[in-house]
Amino acid sequence: MIGGISRRDFLRIGGTGLAGAALLGTAACGGGGETASGKVPLTLWHQEQPPNRVKQFQKVIDAFNSSQDKFQVKQQVQNYEDVYQKTTSAIQAGEPPDIHFSIPDLTVAIKQTGAVQPVEDIVEEIDSSHGFLQSAVQPYEYEGHTWAVPVFGMIQMLWYRKDMFEAAGLDPESPPQSWDELRQYAEKLTQGNKHGLGITSSKHLYTDQEFYTFMITNGGKEMFAEDGSVAFDTPENVETMAFYKELSQYSPPGSNSWTWAEPQAALNNGTLAMAIEKGQFLGPFEEDSGRSPEDLGVAPVPVTPDGERGSIYYSNAAITYTQEEERLEGVKEFMKFVLEPKNYADILLAEPGLFLPVTEDGDSPAWKDSEILGKYPEAVNLMVEQSKYGYLFGFTRDKIPQGIGQISAENLLAQAVQKAIVEDESPEAAVAFGQQEMESAAS
Repeated sequence: MIGGISRRDFLRIGGTGLAGAALLGTAACGGGGETASGKVPLTLWHQEQPPNRVKQFQKVIDAFNSSQDKFQVKQQVQNYEDVYQKTTSAIQAGEPPDIHFSIPDLTVAIKQTGAVQPVEDIVEEIDSSHGFLQSAVQPYEYEGHTWAVPVFGMIQMLWYRKDMFEAAGLDPESPPQSWDELRQYAEKLTQGNKHGLGITSSKHLYTDQEFYTFMITNGGKEMFAEDGSVAFDTPENVETMAFYKELSQYSPPGSNSWTWAEPQAALNNGTLAMAIEKGQFLGPFEEDSGRSPEDLGVAPVPVTPDGERGSIYYSNAAITYTQEEERLEGVKEFMKFVLEPKNYADILLAEPGLFLPVTEDGDSPAWKDSEILGKYPEAVNLMVEQSKYGYLFGFTRDKIPQGIGQISAENLLAQAVQKAIVEDESPEAAVAFGQQEMESAAS
């Protein structure tokens, strides 16, 4: 719930009822005052709860606090389940954080309070030194401003077990590149209790992400027209739905309820040969699978002849709510510090393989030659390259479509997939359902 309404309804109405309170309270960002050391205190919120991530973030924060005498950053860990409520409540109370690590959907929702401040000056200064990937900045550029400073990215790849390829008579160094090859490989790798490809159809963000990646590779990345209207019901997306449904027969039983953990576990225990997911597969592979790093293969997601290379891409970025000049200076100095390659590696290593650089020089030896990633040079290089071909539905144009928050919150892509796979409706009917539901959400 957010201020007495659900997250869904908050995203639908845009939170506009909170705007007045936000504008009145913004000047008090961070709580004011100084620390005992005389430094200006800056509060950082993020939703990266795992202890390893918190520890790595603290390492960078401590280094920043020791590097200068003016600012003192302190992190406070939140969670995505109630961050909408907590953020808007903090805005209403005049005590939001100075820095908040966000994602595009959250930024759009909170921005409607009027509290999120433009940061194009910070982005431009860092870009001049380090070169941001356009795919990382794109979701935060609209209404004539840039609303967040990219921090790290996440990209989907095709992961596969080379030992299972060999056992099935497939060349482990030649992963599928086209949809036809993906179908053929999935069929050949499905034998007994072993399955060729993980295809999820749960009402979950993972399904949204996997299906949208297939949409991209079939030329369907634009889910909205230039005027912001829904453009989901297209021949290309019907074809994608049909192919996705066909591939589901090669997925393990129960994959219609999968979230994040199940495909990784199935790949590691040898019951799944291929999965489309992000880079968190690297860290636990050796220990959980009992195989050497050489047995984990990676490739770009296969494409159709008329499609384009790409995957869903999440740019995680820092927004600010403060209008105080001194605190804005602190936000800028902290973000410049974080994105310096010698410090940036420690942020990225908070989750090796999942967190990817958003700058041209973020691909540093300190990151890619680290203990875990150094074992997977091919995967690291491919993920960095694939990040340049990343997209996020609803954030591919300058104009952010009305209703994108609710479309995401309601997992309407996943609901369309469920119509096709779980309820066994035709691809045409499933896509038409998706179109109707998205139009309703956008109205």
